[in-house]
Amino acid sequence: MSHHIVEAEGLSYTYPDSNRGIHNIRFRITHGESVAIVGANGAGKSTLLLHLNGYLAPATGTMRIGDFPITRKNLKTVRRSVGMVFQDPDDQLFMPTVFDDVAFGPLNLGLPADAVEKQVQEALNRVNGVHLKKRAPYKLSGGEKRTVAIATVLAMSPDILVMDEPSSNLDPMARNLLIELLKTFEHTKIIATHDLDLALDICERTIVLHDGYITADGSTIDIFQDETLLSASGLAKPLKMQGCPVCGKSRKSNTKKLVDSPEKIKNKK
Repeated sequence: MSHHIVEAEGLSYTYPDSNRGIHNIRFRITHGESVAIVGANGAGKSTLLLHLNGYLAPATGTMRIGDFPITRKNLKTVRRSVGMVFQDPDDQLFMPTVFDDVAFGPLNLGLPADAVEKQVQEALNRVNGVHLKKRAPYKLSGGEKRTVAIATVLAMSPDILVMDEPSSNLDPMARNLLIELLKTFEHTKIIATHDLDLALDICERTIVLHDGYITADGSTIDIFQDETLLSASGLAKPLKMQGCPVCGKSRKSNTKKLVDSPEKIKNKK
């Protein structure tokens, strides 16, 4: 299933104001992997995600989805495979009703009305949002907007699901429903998040970004046990892996340095 593969090779991007977004990013994600992208604010997570379906074009290097390099010519094909849930749901919701927003993608694929109706119903069912179908998106709460934004992507039946901070603005119950939903998505998942507990629940692999560089790429458990690496990246252990505040007991750490620090990477250039 080569169309499920995501591969970055020497990917770099600098913003027009000369601020570097990402530098020399290299990874390969295969079919069915669940991968977390973690890092502090400004680490380059959103910049990287915006390359995954062509919203940003690399200054150098390439991004491939399956057999297709992401180019202007291939954007339509790539975006049928990659479903992107943005950090701000308002970037995705623009139609008069929730139904219209969720139906927008399937309609643009040319599906007949009855098939669109079915896709919308199934997508809203999956996110527990059928009761929102007739609501105007601008009248929804932040969590409800995020729920609908996820449904708009699921209605397209993507091969690769990309999400930027999917648990932000969700109450605990909605967050738990999101985790259970993501566990049922059988294809490739790439999730940029500050919520390391969510990453621990869903993603077997984690990529750490710091100052635009990949500083670690490996098993989520190994990376989240490496307190030195996490601290250097502006992160802390997931709450599930921290010691009990009452008894002070904590898991033993079996840490492993996975790749060089950004400073060492720079010195090698």
